[in-house]
Amino acid sequence: MTRSVIDTNVLIRALIRPLGTVGPIVVKLQEGKYQIVYSQQLLDELTEKMLLPRIRNKYPVSEEQMADLFNLIIEFGKRVDPERHVEICRDPDDNHVIDVALAGEAEYVVTGDDDLLVLKEFETVRFITPKEFLTLLNSQ
Repeated sequence: MTRSVIDTNVLIRALIRPLGTVGPIVVKLQEGKYQIVYSQQLLDELTEKMLLPRIRNKYPVSEEQMADLFNLIIEFGKRVDPERHVEICRDPDDNHVIDVALAGEAEYVVTGDDDLLVLKEFETVRFITPKEFLTLLNSQ
């Protein structure tokens, strides 16, 4: 089964617009089409960003929707606590995403973040867009 880190920016988009272009990534997780790799830091970041007034006030995402997503991630995911810390991304805050991918032996990091996408590949991890990921999952 494919292991992938789904960047928080993608998960936020899926929460805000479940019927949008990235919403199917959450559906595919629920269907068991891939295993999500995550860390507590990524879950904390997701919570923090969803609670930002500019997001919370603009998009009506309920606590129940948030809880459902967290439960899904925990149920179908693999939690890791990276011991290795790389410094290869031009945005140092994004290095943790790579650390999680490496620790969880993920094949992909699914992101809309150009600072990660520009890397294309690092060691055994490929950086792909949500559209590319969905195409990959649909072809399996």
